[in-house]
Amino acid sequence: MKTPTLSVEVITLPVSDVDRALRFYVDQVGFTLDVDYSPSGAFRVVQLTPPGSNCSIQIGKGLTDAPAGSVRNIYLVVADLEATQSLLLERGVEIGEIRHKTPVGAWDGGFAPGLDPARGNYASFASFSDPDGNSWVLQERGYRTV
Repeated sequence: MKTPTLSVEVITLPVSDVDRALRFYVDQVGFTLDVDYSPSGAFRVVQLTPPGSNCSIQIGKGLTDAPAGSVRNIYLVVADLEATQSLLLERGVEIGEIRHKTPVGAWDGGFAPGLDPARGNYASFASFSDPDGNSWVLQERGYRTV
């Protein structure tokens, strides 16, 4: 039997204020608003997609019983980490400093400040959180192909 295709398409993020989270993801991070549907006062689904992504996020009311801000370390892969960090900082997103895996080539879980000296794929990171504390990791891949 052939292995079926399994595609991650949506990640649900628990938030305390849907409108505040919607503004953050659209106005500050640059996600596209795909759907804002509320057939009743007890249910609302807002779907947003990062530019260039095939996976979206959903925020809303009545979607999950997880505590607001409890999702950790969703990765957004970017081609140029410095440029992305600068853009998000300009838009008011609080982003941690860029860090890279160390030692280079034999990573043991440690990090050093700044970009990976070789700009290697999957080696440089920066983090931010939404207003509720759901956390994101920016990871650089494909810098040399930009």
